[in-house]
Amino acid sequence: MYHAIVRHRLRSAFADLNAGRYERIPAQFAAQHRHSMVGTHALGGERRDLAATARWYGRLQRLLPGLRFDVDGVWVSGWPWRTRAVVAWRDRFQLPGGREGSNRGMHEFELRWGRVSALTVHCDTARLAGYLAEVAAAGQPEALAEPITG
Repeated sequence: MYHAIVRHRLRSAFADLNAGRYERIPAQFAAQHRHSMVGTHALGGERRDLAATARWYGRLQRLLPGLRFDVDGVWVSGWPWRTRAVVAWRDRFQLPGGREGSNRGMHEFELRWGRVSALTVHCDTARLAGYLAEVAAAGQPEALAEPITG
């Protein structure tokens, strides 16, 4: 039963992202956590406090407008004091000029007592960096900014 609840909560978080409710996401993290995205680009790096994580989600929303995830699977193991979960996904978003970008990857979670204590986002980082260069060339310099850390 516990694993079913966690799967439901993770799917709900992706539904919030799909609906543009990015402000709901940081509240799911523990005060001290590790939020990271693999790669050297404006969305890469590691954050350890809620303010930095909230800024990251704001940047994600600005750089990849219309971002939508199709969840392919959710796997959960462990107990409330240390739960591991993986969400496999495909995404799509709008690029300058109306073209659609896409990627695929996974979110790797660790939860402790219902709060996200660690999240690592894995995707095709070369593909993402190419999209960010395209966004920057269209007049959004934040797409080439240093990663948000903190």
